[in-house]
Amino acid sequence: MCLLLCVQVDVCGYPLSIFFIVVNEFCERFSYYGMRAVLVLYFRYFLKWDDDLATSIYHTFIALCYLTPILGAIVADSWLGKFKTIVYLSIVYTVGQVVMAVSAIHDITDTDRDGTPDNMTFHVAMSMVGLFLIALGTGGIKPCVAAFGGDQFEDHQEKQRSTFFSIFYLSINAGSLLSTVITPILRGQECGIHSQQKCYPLAFGVPAALMVVALIVFIMGSGMYNKTAPKGNIMLEVCKCIGFAIKNRFRHRSKTFPKREHWMDWADEKYDKLLVAQVKMVLKVLFLYIPLPMFWTLFDQQGSRWTLQATTMDGNFVRTVNPILILALVPIMDSLVYPLIKKCHLNFTPLKRMTVGMLIAALAFVAAALLQLQIDVSMYIYTHTYTPHTHTPPTHIHPPHTYTLLQLQIDVSMYIYTHTYTPPPHTPCCSYRLIYPSKVFLTCCFALSYRRFVNALGSPLNVTLGVGDIAPLSVSNYSLVPQGKGGASCLYSKELGFGSAFTLVIPSTFNIGSPDCWQAIQVVEDIKPNTIHMGWQIPQYFLMTAGEVVFSVTGLEFSYSQAPSNMKSVLQAGWLFTVAVGNIIVLIVAEAAQLPDQWAEYILFASLLVVVCIVFAVMSYFYTYTDPAEIEAQFRHKGSDKKKRDSVVEQHNQDVKQSKM
Repeated sequence: MCLLLCVQVDVCGYPLSIFFIVVNEFCERFSYYGMRAVLVLYFRYFLKWDDDLATSIYHTFIALCYLTPILGAIVADSWLGKFKTIVYLSIVYTVGQVVMAVSAIHDITDTDRDGTPDNMTFHVAMSMVGLFLIALGTGGIKPCVAAFGGDQFEDHQEKQRSTFFSIFYLSINAGSLLSTVITPILRGQECGIHSQQKCYPLAFGVPAALMVVALIVFIMGSGMYNKTAPKGNIMLEVCKCIGFAIKNRFRHRSKTFPKREHWMDWADEKYDKLLVAQVKMVLKVLFLYIPLPMFWTLFDQQGSRWTLQATTMDGNFVRTVNPILILALVPIMDSLVYPLIKKCHLNFTPLKRMTVGMLIAALAFVAAALLQLQIDVSMYIYTHTYTPHTHTPPTHIHPPHTYTLLQLQIDVSMYIYTHTYTPPPHTPCCSYRLIYPSKVFLTCCFALSYRRFVNALGSPLNVTLGVGDIAPLSVSNYSLVPQGKGGASCLYSKELGFGSAFTLVIPSTFNIGSPDCWQAIQVVEDIKPNTIHMGWQIPQYFLMTAGEVVFSVTGLEFSYSQAPSNMKSVLQAGWLFTVAVGNIIVLIVAEAAQLPDQWAEYILFASLLVVVCIVFAVMSYFYTYTDPAEIEAQFRHKGSDKKKRDSVVEQHNQDVKQSKM
C-alpha cells in the first residue's frame, strides 16, 4: 500500500495529503461563512436586538476572529505544531457551531408555546458562548492550515506548491459562495415542535455538520502528512528583539552615545545582525499597514449594514455577489487588466494598486448611500385624520410609531382618530392570528414587521402571539413579527409586501363562526409595498469586490514579496490584525457618530477612507522596495566570511600553542 501511494504521488506530482487539506478548508469556510451569512438576521429577528446592537456584536465577533490568529500561530510554533493545533482548535470550533445551533431552538424556553422564547437570557448566553468558541477555533487555525499545506511539498515542488495555494484560495471562495446561497434558504424554512418559526437551528446546524465533516476529513489524512516539529516561535523572537532595542536605546539616550543609523541597530549587542536586518524589513512593511484597517472597516459592513439595508427592500436577493465576482474578477485582473496597463507603460506598482482599491471601496459606500436615500424617500412624519369606513387610504406616509386616539364611539362603526407617523426600525413584514369577540372595531397597521392593535370595545380584547389582553378603550404596544402571511382565527389571510401598511376593519356585524367570515373584513391599503428591488445593491457589491481584488490580493502578494523568508507568518498575522482593527473601528465610529440617517453614516465612512487613502498614498511614495532574499544572502555571506576568519584565527592559535609545547 505504501509503494502504491508513493507511485501515485510521483505520477501526479502532488502529495495526496493536500487533497484532504483542500477539502477541509472548503468545509470549514462553508461552515464559517454560512453561519455568518444569517448571523446579523439572527441577532435582529430572533434575539430581538436593534440594528445598532446587532451591528456592534457582529463586528465584535469578526474582530475576535481576526485577533485569535496571533494566539494560534504562537501555540502552533511554540508547543503543539500545526497538525495538533488544527485538530484541537477544530474540535473547539465544532462545539461552538453546535452551541449556536442549539441556542436558536425557540422551543427550548417556549413554555407557553406561542412561538416566542420566554427566557431570552438563556438564548443570548448560549449564543455568546458559541460565538466565542467559533472565534477561537476559526481564528486559531487560520494561520496554520495554509502553512501546513505548504509544508507537504518538497523543495523541488515549487511550481506545485504555487498551484496548491491557488486551489486553496479557490476552495475558500467556493465554500463562501455555496454557503451564502444555501444558508439563507435554510433560514427561510419554517420549523419547530410546538410552533413553526424561521429555521435558524437548521441554518446554523448545517454549518455545524460541515465543520464535523471538515474535522473528520482532516484527521483521515493524518498518516500521510509531513508534520514538522515546532521550531520555536519566531514571532516571540521578533518581539523580544524589538523590546531589547527599545530598552537599550532608552538606556543610552544620553548625547554622549553616538547615534545609530536605525533604532533597531541598538539590538546588535545581543541579537544576530541577520535577525536585526529581518526585523527591520518586517517593521518597514508593518508601518505601511497602519492605514489599512479603514478598508476592512468598510468591507466587512457587507455582512451587517448592507444586509440590514437589504431587509428594507423588495425581492430575495442574497449576498452571493461578492464570491461570484471574486471568482470572475481575479483572472480578469491578472490576465487582462494588469497586462494592458503594463503595455501602456504605466508604473502600476503594488502600493498604487492598493491605493486604487481603497478609492473603489469608498465609491461602493457612496453607491450604498445613494440607494439608501431612495429607500428613505417615503420616511417622514405625517399626521392626518382618518375615517376608516370610508375606505379612503392615506398617501405618502410611513407606518405608525405613535398612535393617538381622539374619539371613540362604541354604538357605530365610525371612529375618528389621528395617526402620528414616524418610521420604526426597518424590518420585513409579518404574520399574525387574532381572536375577536363580536362587535369589535380593530385596526392593524403594518410597518414592515411591526403591528399594533386598538381595542375600541367596552370589554377586554385578547390577541394571541404575545400581545395578550388589551384593556377597554386602549392601544397595545407594537410587537415585532416575522415576514409571511397574516390571518385571523377565521382563516383570513393576505400576502404582505416589504414596507406595506394597511388597516383591517372588523365591523360590528362580524360573525367569527361564519364559514365566509373573512369576506366581512374590510382592508384598506395605507402604503403600497416597497418597489425598490434588492438587485439595486449589485453596483455597490461590484465596486466593493473590485476594490477587494485590487487591494487584498495585491496586499497579500506585496507582503509576501517584502517579507524575510522566516517571517512571512509574522506579516500574515499582521495582515489579519488589520482586519480585526477595521471591525473595531466600525464599533467606535458607529457609536461615536450617532448619525440619525443611515445614508449619512455611509458617506462618513466613505469620507474617512478617502482621507486615509491620501495618507497611504503619501506613505507609499516614500517607500523603497527591497529584495529580502538578496539582503539575507549578503548577511549570510558576511557571516560565512566571519566564520572563516574566526576559523583561521582559531587554527593559528592552536598552531601557536602546539609549537610552544
